[in-house]
Amino acid sequence: MSATRTAQLMEGTNLAERVIEEAAAKAAEISRRSGTSPCLATVLVGEDPASVTYVRMKRARCAKAGIRSRHVALPVSTTTAELIVTLAGLSGDPDVHGILLQHPCGPHIDERAAFEAIAPEKDVDGVTMRSFAAMAFALPGFVSCTPGGIMRLLEEYDVDLAGKHAVVVGRSAILGKPAGMLLLAKDATVTYCHSRTADLSAIVGEADVVVAAVGQPRMIRGEDIKPGAVVIDAGYNPGNVGDVDFGTARTRARLITPVPGGVGPMTIAVLLAQTVDAAANQLGIRQF
Repeated sequence: MSATRTAQLMEGTNLAERVIEEAAAKAAEISRRSGTSPCLATVLVGEDPASVTYVRMKRARCAKAGIRSRHVALPVSTTTAELIVTLAGLSGDPDVHGILLQHPCGPHIDERAAFEAIAPEKDVDGVTMRSFAAMAFALPGFVSCTPGGIMRLLEEYDVDLAGKHAVVVGRSAILGKPAGMLLLAKDATVTYCHSRTADLSAIVGEADVVVAAVGQPRMIRGEDIKPGAVVIDAGYNPGNVGDVDFGTARTRARLITPVPGGVGPMTIAVLLAQTVDAAANQLGIRQF
């Protein structure tokens, strides 16, 4: 590939709008047939400004899509035990169809224990161990929203994953690990990299598909990208900077996601789509 050629942008904004429009149409049909609208419960511990903003955005998108939202704001002093009680209560509430625990919750909270208090059928953010197992075994269930959005982007841009070498940089339980499982289910050969990976540059340089999910600005050097590779930047750092050195990477990749406007919009779109699907399942609506 010529060094002066630039990669095509994998725009997530328009695709996300289509996904949300489809979810809105389903939500309206669910309301018509059942007399109730899908409901997403959002739970926030404390008042971290970024988390408050994210929850507000998600609730606004719900409203536009005809999805009800119920917000539970808990004080920063909330204990893990108290949070579990709240989540268990929402799990048992038939008027709630999906539950989103905004994270991080704070260092004093055992997030894994909190996530496991969410009923699997309401785990529309794909954070429970049962949801991860479903992703790992390619079984029906709710995917983690950001990895799910990544897969929708790859499908939208006709990226054939079979036999391709996909390198996932990051191993978080709700992003890196499930992204690798979903790629594996599409017959990619998956390598996980992380903070202790030796010679990261060399491994990235062999990748047909790179998924950057480490939360460190420009950690993936553009000059390490294999010419013609597909680059998915799932990072978002202060200053609208991703985990990939975008400027240089774009001169080598075939396809690359922008930051912002790439993976981010797809995360919310998948959340809404899965909330609607959860409501349909719980209300016994099988066909649209």
